[in-house]
Amino acid sequence: MLTHLTLTAQPLVGKVINVIGDSYVRNHRRPFTETWHYKVATRLGMTYNNYGRNGGCIAFDRSREGFGKSILQRYHEMTDTADYVLVIAGHNDAEKIKTNADSLALLRDSLGALCRGLIAKYPRAKIAFVTPWNVPRPGFREVIALIREVCGEHSIPVLDAATTSGIHVRDAGFRRLFFQAPNDTAHLNDEGHDLLLDWGQRFLLGL
Repeated sequence: MLTHLTLTAQPLVGKVINVIGDSYVRNHRRPFTETWHYKVATRLGMTYNNYGRNGGCIAFDRSREGFGKSILQRYHEMTDTADYVLVIAGHNDAEKIKTNADSLALLRDSLGALCRGLIAKYPRAKIAFVTPWNVPRPGFREVIALIREVCGEHSIPVLDAATTSGIHVRDAGFRRLFFQAPNDTAHLNDEGHDLLLDWGQRFLLGL
């Protein structure tokens, strides 16, 4: 673990962070207070707002399925005041896209619009994206690469959870220990989130 600084010495004390995304943010069947992003924000003395929704997509409206509007449609619902905005999404987009080129093109357009919208809404905030895990199913490699590419075009930093997080989603033994269920490839348990505290803290402090 990183050494815990006193609150008065921490550069992010009192800063507001909005975190928006899918069940990586809402935390599926567990409270979002177990997530790494909540714990890191609390450790750093930040004010944390959670805008996660299970089943949410960046590009696709899933209201008819009970999962609500896309992130592109609902980012306007976030508070207008924020110093940091973290978007953690793409898992459900990958599940819907699989190998469909038209859907991937829609995601590209939606990502661009989301980046521009967030920059316009939060001109003074630090905005960043976090990719999905390295899930071994069609669509994930393409979606992760697209997040990196489009965010790069808008000078938005990306925390690459697929390659730098140390979350071994392809390892059944790892999932049994650190995911909410043995066959779950999306949702960490409390102990799994704890593995990411230093990783996430370094990223936020580096912004």
